[in-house]
Amino acid sequence: MDERKRESMIAYLRRRMAKVGMKAADLAAALKEEQLRQKSVRYRNAFGDTWDGKGGMPQWLQQATSAGQSLQHFAVIGSEKPAATAQRRSGVDWSKDPFAGTRLATAPRG
Repeated sequence: MDERKRESMIAYLRRRMAKVGMKAADLAAALKEEQLRQKSVRYRNAFGDTWDGKGGMPQWLQQATSAGQSLQHFAVIGSEKPAATAQRRSGVDWSKDPFAGTRLATAPRG
């Protein structure tokens, strides 16, 4: 996005926020709260339903596990304890892979 378009968007958002009585601090607090909530998510389905692993298991997850799906299938990457993650990893360090995230890494082989 070029700088002029960005500045125009910022000005538009500020006008809309002023119109509804919203302050930048309100927006910052809401974003921070959402980030904290997302960090606590341990399980998520394809529809965006989430569960932090506390309290009773939600109905969507109960139904899926009753149907034979494993709980690990819904686990959010990064929510596991580091020891458990390290145990499952192979001996290869893929963190320095120059093709990670590119088409070359996901192209079908054959």
